[in-house]
Amino acid sequence: MERINNVKNIIKLSSLILIVFLLSCVQNKKRETIIVASAGRIESLDPAQANTLRTLQILSALGDTLYKINKEGNLSPNLAKDLPKISKDRLIIDIPLREDVSFHDGSAFNAEAMKFSLYRFMKIGTLNYLLNNKIEDIEVKDEFLLRINLKEPSSSIKSLLTSVNLTPVSPNSYSNYKDKFNNKSFIGTGPYSLESFSSNQQIIKPFSNYWGKRPLNKGIDFVNYSNSNTLFSAIKTKEVDVLISNSIDDMQRVALNNMVKKGKVNSGEGDPIEIGFITFKSNTLPLEKQKIREALSYTIDRELISQKVSFGTREPLRSIVPPQLHKKESSPWSKYQPKLARTLLKKEGYCEKDILTIPLTFRSNVPADKLLALTWRDQIKRDLSDCIKISLNGVESTTVYKQLSDGAFEAVILDWTGAYPDPEAYLTPLLSCTKIKKSTCLKGEAVFSGSFWGDNQVQELLKKSEVLEGESRLNTLKNIEKLAAEGSSYLPVWLVKPKAWSLKNISQPEFSSNGLIILKNLKRE
Repeated sequence: MERINNVKNIIKLSSLILIVFLLSCVQNKKRETIIVASAGRIESLDPAQANTLRTLQILSALGDTLYKINKEGNLSPNLAKDLPKISKDRLIIDIPLREDVSFHDGSAFNAEAMKFSLYRFMKIGTLNYLLNNKIEDIEVKDEFLLRINLKEPSSSIKSLLTSVNLTPVSPNSYSNYKDKFNNKSFIGTGPYSLESFSSNQQIIKPFSNYWGKRPLNKGIDFVNYSNSNTLFSAIKTKEVDVLISNSIDDMQRVALNNMVKKGKVNSGEGDPIEIGFITFKSNTLPLEKQKIREALSYTIDRELISQKVSFGTREPLRSIVPPQLHKKESSPWSKYQPKLARTLLKKEGYCEKDILTIPLTFRSNVPADKLLALTWRDQIKRDLSDCIKISLNGVESTTVYKQLSDGAFEAVILDWTGAYPDPEAYLTPLLSCTKIKKSTCLKGEAVFSGSFWGDNQVQELLKKSEVLEGESRLNTLKNIEKLAAEGSSYLPVWLVKPKAWSLKNISQPEFSSNGLIILKNLKRE
């Protein structure tokens, strides 16, 4: 009997070992793809609608752009076969296209497909003003030759052609989506094709007929978590292979950086492309007065805020354009000068009897926003309590974005990432205005940004910059920033570098010039 029991125990043990082995095999099989985690939900994969980094991150793997910006900062062909040929009057751009590219549905990529995609973006794109203000029409000169006719010369159009938002989509698959968004699928030309989509998970697999360099992995499984703690826990427990830095608490960024120093994880970092700033609504009192906005611009101690909020991971910024895009250091906004702020506020009748009350809105689902708001409030309480009082109001980010153009917020903390790596991609969305009354913007992007600040000289210089090249253009764009700093409708605070962390058996994340991870270069060591 004892012998029979021993045999039974051996069989049980063998079965248990077999089950563990099989489970291990299943787990290993599941991890053939690389799991990439980020925060927030993805509601649409339509490039005409994409406006968040996490959406653009996936689209950069599913689609291709006509051009890329190389490490030297120059334009390099991608879906285009060569650099654009520009006419002497700079109103015609001819783009020769590759002839060996197919869409994920098997149809051919050609000039007709590119024309279809550009016109579609111009009709329904959330950022369609980027093209509509520049392009007169688009022609197909040959099967693989696209011609863009401009309304006026445009020096920024070349950089614009590197935008992920302009990745081509298949006319065959999007024939019913010429004038509406296709939210749940994507058919492009990129190194990956979409296998499955939900708002919380997206799976992409290598496209077998890709024209270019093939992915070094067997696919990417994107998972979207709701908060920073879950993300941090997922990389620590090795549930995910790669963690993207968006919406990670700064304290946890520091912890991850310490893990890198101890050799527990890898990390990769791109050029800083995200700016954090405060927008002041300039069309109603008290912030209608420029001197009051100017006074507020002297009240913020960026170095203190950088240390208190982010432990130095977010760099203090006195510009609304990332410095590397100007090629030279440019900081037109003033430094922290509370004495000067007090002097200006006294001239406006504050600091003695009256206290200037500023309601400051922060996005309640963005951890750094609340810390910034609290730190600035406490700093003002310490330095200027007899002059200014900051009251705080937390609002979910989607609500903030919907209500900005309604003028719902006196002062609100925001961030911005340009659609392509060029100063114009930051200046135009914040400053451009087509209808100005005195210093108030009545129609234009400055309305959608919530500032409502308009300046005719800024508009003239934006227009002038489009006919300039090189140093002359950059100097003109810097002059625009100086005027914006004088207008004080924005208060830049910090600069954020895109970062990602990977497990030790995953290669170090690499970033492109537009701040996105090059997903096809990720590989399991």
